Amino acid sequence: MKKKHLFYLITLASILLFATLQLLDNPMIQEKVEGRTFDLRLNLRDLVNPQPSPKDIIIVSIDEKSIKEIGRWPWRRDVMAILVHKISEDRPKVIGIDIIFSERESRETDAELEKAIKEAGNVVLATAFIVPKGKNVVIPGEVPNFFWDSAMNVKSVEGIKWKKWALKPESAIPPLEEFSRVASLGHVYTQPDLDGTLRREVMYLNYGIDCYPSFALQIARIACGLRMEDMVLFGGSQIMLGNRYIPIDLSGRVLINYVGKEHSFPYKSASDVINGKTATGLFRDKIVLIGTSALATYDQKITPLSANMPGVEKNANVVENIILNNFLIRSPGILELMVIVMTGVLLGVLIPRLKAIPGVAISIGSIVFYILLSFYLLTYKHIWINLIYPVSNMFVIFIALTVAKYFFEEKKAKEIRSMFSSYVSPKIVEVLINNPEKAKLGGVRKDVSVLFADIIGFTTLSERKPPEEVIDLLNEYFKEMTDIIFKWDGTLDKFVGDEIMAFWGAPVDQPNHAELAVRCALNMTDRLSELQKKWTKEGKEVLDCGIGINTGEVIIGNIGAIGKKMDYTVMGDHVNLAARVEKLTREYNAKIIVTEFTIGHLDALIKEGLIGHCQLEERDNVRVKGKEKEVKIFELKGLKHGEI
Repeated sequence: MKKKHLFYLITLASILLFATLQLLDNPMIQEKVEGRTFDLRLNLRDLVNPQPSPKDIIIVSIDEKSIKEIGRWPWRRDVMAILVHKISEDRPKVIGIDIIFSERESRETDAELEKAIKEAGNVVLATAFIVPKGKNVVIPGEVPNFFWDSAMNVKSVEGIKWKKWALKPESAIPPLEEFSRVASLGHVYTQPDLDGTLRREVMYLNYGIDCYPSFALQIARIACGLRMEDMVLFGGSQIMLGNRYIPIDLSGRVLINYVGKEHSFPYKSASDVINGKTATGLFRDKIVLIGTSALATYDQKITPLSANMPGVEKNANVVENIILNNFLIRSPGILELMVIVMTGVLLGVLIPRLKAIPGVAISIGSIVFYILLSFYLLTYKHIWINLIYPVSNMFVIFIALTVAKYFFEEKKAKEIRSMFSSYVSPKIVEVLINNPEKAKLGGVRKDVSVLFADIIGFTTLSERKPPEEVIDLLNEYFKEMTDIIFKWDGTLDKFVGDEIMAFWGAPVDQPNHAELAVRCALNMTDRLSELQKKWTKEGKEVLDCGIGINTGEVIIGNIGAIGKKMDYTVMGDHVNLAARVEKLTREYNAKIIVTEFTIGHLDALIKEGLIGHCQLEERDNVRVKGKEKEVKIFELKGLKHGEI
């Protein structure tokens, strides 16, 4: 499989995977994983942009102080009657009692509480419902007629089968009938997410043939001065409360926009109210919720912002959300799908084409941008967009493509190292590995400088000396000459018997290839002079060579039998000219001969005196085989030994 096809396949697979997960929206991932990121964003919002503290909602709390002063919980009904009476004297908009009075206490105390509730005239009582787990729906028996006054006006919405998704209790635990007839009722059923965190409020329950509002919804209705007729449920769509429209999901839930951690609302101790220690008029035109906060009363909830929020404050948050109509809204998923596709395509196209640092920068930048966008939308627009799937898609594509790219580049590096390590210096190999696009193994045309170095009189030598001695001498000579070629960043093309062929200008671009070839030739003759002295002292045969250099356009590429034997080499007329010029070194008794084409590349350096320690002499105009025009040749001599 081609590299780009694998990259496209990885990208497509990741996009399809996370787009499918986004569409399926599995509750396990949504509530246990995505929910945690939602909580984190809410906590950050609480630090960056804290919500204003509500002023019109007051919580009267049965706290530790109240239990210590009044007595153990639950209190007698006549004590609760005093509490309701004290609050109602200030004429609050509504009193919500988040306590279930489902069992009879005594005729006298029950009557006192009934009287207090009736005189207040604006009390909402909590009602418990039992919703079965699983999909088995139990049709309740006869619904008590005192429930009817709290039933919602329901209108179906075309195309929405809301009753299929509505939560259906199997039984109810209402307040005593005498309490229920003088108050409004609201359910206090809660449905935490799978991780135990309470993020949503169930706004109604479908009990029997009717639907009943939540405790908080009833409180908000009365606080707004609305009748039950003014509250309409559009099943599975929204709830109309006067001129407010509250969006709900198919199960009738909303996403609570918590004001903050526990005690974000004004609290007053119930014992202070009973004992007259609160200022007169404190509750006037306020929404008052009565509930428990003492730990021993076991009404604490886990919320995104708190692990110990009293249930009554949870209800206060919902009431505040209804009054301000500022519930959080969960994205339907269109934005997330667009992000998954767009960022997936973007990264899938760019990462294979970019180097490591730009690729990392774009990937991390995309992830960070989306995270910041999700935080901005939640903080300032009250919109919760899914973080897990789009970010996971970007991360998976980035990691998978980076790893795949690494293996391909590692394989390419091995191929380049294998291909060129015997041709060029380690420095050039590293350049090719870091810039593989420069290792164009296909045929290309380029201007290069070609050098041929041939041993003079090798045939006679090989006939006179034992093969072992000849090979040792050749190996020493080749090693020294090859080291010098690599030193000057040349490409060693091949050994042809006793001849060395090298070139400059490929596989990496070398604008000064003619200069490098000439300097290498001078260095080779200097080193050969040193070797000749050494061989003379050792009593060995002395080798000599002629060097020819030419510059021009050639064809470069891998030549050979694919899968058998391949050589990276140069071909063309200018290569042949370099080989023939080398043969002229015998005729003109010269060590190095270069053509006018090479000299043409060196004119500026020669005029500026940048090639020193050498002498250049024009020797002749010669007609070489395969050339119609004569070519000027020059003899190049070094003036002293040593590095040029």
